[in-house]
Amino acid sequence: MTEPSYLAAIRESYDTVAADYVQLVKNPAELDPLSRAMLAAFAETVRTAGLGPVADLGCGPGKVTAYLAELRVPVFGIDLSPRMIELARRAHPDLTFTVGSMTAPPIGDEELGGILAYYSTHHTPPDQLPVVFGEFHRTLVPGGHLMLAGHVGDEQLVRPTHGYGGHLVSYESHLLPPDRIAELLTRAGLTLTARLVLEPAEGAKRTHAVFLARKPERPRH
Repeated sequence: MTEPSYLAAIRESYDTVAADYVQLVKNPAELDPLSRAMLAAFAETVRTAGLGPVADLGCGPGKVTAYLAELRVPVFGIDLSPRMIELARRAHPDLTFTVGSMTAPPIGDEELGGILAYYSTHHTPPDQLPVVFGEFHRTLVPGGHLMLAGHVGDEQLVRPTHGYGGHLVSYESHLLPPDRIAELLTRAGLTLTARLVLEPAEGAKRTHAVFLARKPERPRH
């Protein structure tokens, strides 16, 4: 099967910027209080539920994966970029990191107690999001939890030419309204439990949103 061109663009771009990404992107402990609070709430939720491991999908160099591990979450990371996975393994040798795509993650049905998709879905074309969200539903156990965070907008398509460190990139960003993302999650069979929209900070341009969702438990007969 031929790989979609957008996946190749994401992989090649993040392989190129990986080293600079590590240097330029904040560690989770340096994030704003609301972002840290949402990660902490997700960590407590999946840890307390104890339904299985958590997959950090689109984990990059593993900074957030390691942060969840510090919060006593059984977590592993998957990323499309081999270079990102190489850096993640080097920085966090005690954790497991694997190369893979959110469109077909190397995870069996109902294996996960939780999924974190942290600023990792906005490069996915909107018509492919049902595939990604369907994989979230497939791999979560009934009762499993999802946290999705990312950039949102008004159906904006952003085509940057340069990424972290000034390197040339070819990926695109699709900034959808929060209501659209919530609708797609619901259509995938997930129950939305919370959402938080963070307006742009002073000097920033983009709005951010966090969604918490849950795969419904099976009916008891």
